Amino acid sequence: MVVLGTRPEAIKLAPVVRAMDASPLCEPFVVSSGQHREMLTPMLAALGVQAHADLAVMRDRQRLSGLTGRLVTALDAAIRDERPDVVVVQGDTTTAMCGALAASYEQIPVAHVEAGLRTGNLYNPFPEELNRRLIGRIARWHFAPTERAAAHLRAEGIPEPQIVTTGNTVIDNLHWMLRQGRGEPAFRTTGKRILVTLHRRENQGGGMRGLAGAVRRLADRGDCEVLLPLHKSPAVRESLLPDLAGHPGVTICEPLGYPDFTATLAACDLVLTDSGGVQEEAPSLGKPVLVLRATTERPEAIDAGVARLVGTDPDEVFATASRLLDDEAERDRMARAVNPFGDGRAADRIISAMVGDCLRPDAVYSAALD
Repeated sequence: MVVLGTRPEAIKLAPVVRAMDASPLCEPFVVSSGQHREMLTPMLAALGVQAHADLAVMRDRQRLSGLTGRLVTALDAAIRDERPDVVVVQGDTTTAMCGALAASYEQIPVAHVEAGLRTGNLYNPFPEELNRRLIGRIARWHFAPTERAAAHLRAEGIPEPQIVTTGNTVIDNLHWMLRQGRGEPAFRTTGKRILVTLHRRENQGGGMRGLAGAVRRLADRGDCEVLLPLHKSPAVRESLLPDLAGHPGVTICEPLGYPDFTATLAACDLVLTDSGGVQEEAPSLGKPVLVLRATTERPEAIDAGVARLVGTDPDEVFATASRLLDDEAERDRMARAVNPFGDGRAADRIISAMVGDCLRPDAVYSAALD
């Protein structure tokens, strides 16, 4: 059973589902929580993935406690109905955490894709850091995207045989989508192009309004186009639209389908984002990234020099972005297509390790069921 509910989960689990479909030893059963329903349905179709069940748990402006309660109850029912051999979750969403918890209640082993990411701050990002730590105490298989992530798991006492460093499945999917040749860039002009994505819960409100001001100042320069695919969250829209709607240098659109998003990412000159996945995708295409967060659980891109953690201070964001737009040599140094997140074969490694363990009659796998 593959549990997903958000757009990033769909992107990163699609290669795993496709690899399962290609294996005679696997039968994927995909459960959608509907956490990002409006964005998820077209995303799954574009990725060649079919959801076999939709839990429809979302409510307008719900609290995390309400969402968690509905998710655990609905996922428990789905797991009891299907009795899967393994439950696969990805990343750090509330859907992933609840999928792991519901599986453990039924004593079904959990595979965690993109395991081991840490910031060290339980409340930043929130609730993602908490979710990933909780999943780490439940999972049987920990599929770490990088060696740094694997080291975090070892430091927390996870047994070495349960940790497999695979690379990140987002790179698998990016390569797959670019090979499809689908999608069109959403930019309207041919000047300097800035792609902005903002949605993090900890940035919403005053912090995001300040970031909107910084983006507006960049658009005021007159030599660049800012493209903002607008997240569906009402809180995000209330934070961004007052400053940015109607500005001639800002193109605001609805969330892009994955084919168009990858084409847009490939066409931009600079990325400003608080997204985790975009921090991984952009370096593969040689796109400099400014990370609009106080912390990041993906420091590999920072260390490689292809991304910078600039925080959320509007003046710092504007100054750093302006320097990169004005200094072509500095921008080119960041644009080196150095990808610390894998070679596009992560899903194959995941299926090989997981299926290999399931078929072995020794204690390594059965211990997870005791």
